[in-house]
This record gives sequence, structure tokens and C-alpha cells, in this order.
Amino acid sequence: MRARVRWIASLDADREQRLRALASRFLQRKAITPIEPLQLDAPQRCLLAALCCLPLLEFGEEGLHGWSQLIVYPDAFRVNRSHVDAAGVLHEWDDELIGEAWDGGPLILSWADVEADLDDPHAGFCVVVHEMAHKLDALDGVLDGTPPLPRDWQRAWARDFQQAYDALVADVDGGRDVAIDPYAAEAPEEFFAVCSEYHFSDPALLRAAFPQVAAHFERFYGPSPSA
Repeated sequence: MRARVRWIASLDADREQRLRALASRFLQRKAITPIEPLQLDAPQRCLLAALCCLPLLEFGEEGLHGWSQLIVYPDAFRVNRSHVDAAGVLHEWDDELIGEAWDGGPLILSWADVEADLDDPHAGFCVVVHEMAHKLDALDGVLDGTPPLPRDWQRAWARDFQQAYDALVADVDGGRDVAIDPYAAEAPEEFFAVCSEYHFSDPALLRAAFPQVAAHFERFYGPSPSA
């Protein structure tokens, strides 16, 4: 697995041991359900467990609470969306997704995109980290880009993330080029999740774009294995 996952190969011995323990608990507590025709062997299941636990090296196994299943599609998958607008009109459409984290429900991934991230580990993308960030964010009952933290840290986190998010939104709305994936401007929770991907896959870019956010991640996730 170390040869396949550069982020794991770069961990020091202590953090690698912590990851092994977390991944073992993941495999004990979570059902991993591949969607046909995909089949996952034991090493692939271990790989998924380890990737899901990478963001928990400092936070701990509390980050596994509140859900019980990992669903893995062979490739991107479609979900039906609906929305009732202010005029009472129902709008329905299909989204094609590579990952999703349901509040209180399963975490869902595209295996093809997991493998694509592993093939290019410094490109700024990691769908597993993105969806696990949403799971961490939701632990306090509110999906708002702020995971459960000690009160003083939570205030500083919310302040610094809001400033960085507002600056990104202003740049995107103004049609200016931005350093990170502009999808991060969709909502505070997406900003947290997208920036989490960069912490693991391109921390230098994140630090240059949002130094205060990067500093919080150094504390929350620990040192980036890509640093």
C-alpha cells in the first residue's frame, strides 16, 4: 500500500502506526459496499479504509461516528436532485458526482476517481479527503465549514475561514483567476472540503493562497504528507 499511496508512504513511523490502528477500526465498524460490476479485494478495502482515516490522524476515531457504510461505485454516479423555488415550483435535475457524504448516512465514492487521485497525488485533488471533511464538519450537527473544536480555536477558525472564503467568493464573482478550484466558493462547507484536499495534495499552493487556513490545517490534520 505504501508504494500505491504516496501520502501514506511519506508518514513517519508514529503517524503510520496511528493510521493502521484507525484503518483497522474502520474495517471493523464500516460496511464497504461495491456497486456491480465493481469488486473490491481485501487490499483495496484496506486502501479505502486508510484513505478515509488519513484526515483523522490528529482528530481521532471520533471522526468515524454517525455513519456505518462506505458505498463505492465503479465510476462517477448520477443522483436525482429536487428543489422548490420561492414561487412554489418544483425543479428536478440529475447531478453526476464522484463523491458524496450524506448527513447521518453513507459516504459514497467513485473508485475510478479514487484511483485517479492516487495516480496524480500532487494535483490538488483527493475525493476521499473531500468527503471525509464533510463527515467531520457534520459532527457538530451543522454543515458550515467548522468541525467540532475547542471554543477558542473554533472562534479563530470561523473568523479566518470566513475571511478567506469571502475573499475567494469576491474573486470568483469578479471573474478573476483563483489559485484553487473555484468550486470552493460554492459554500463555506465546500471551501473547507476543497481546501482539505489541497492540504494533503498541494499544501504549498494552499499556504500561498490562504496562509491562515493552512496554519489551522497543520494543527487539525497534522503536517501534510506532501509537504
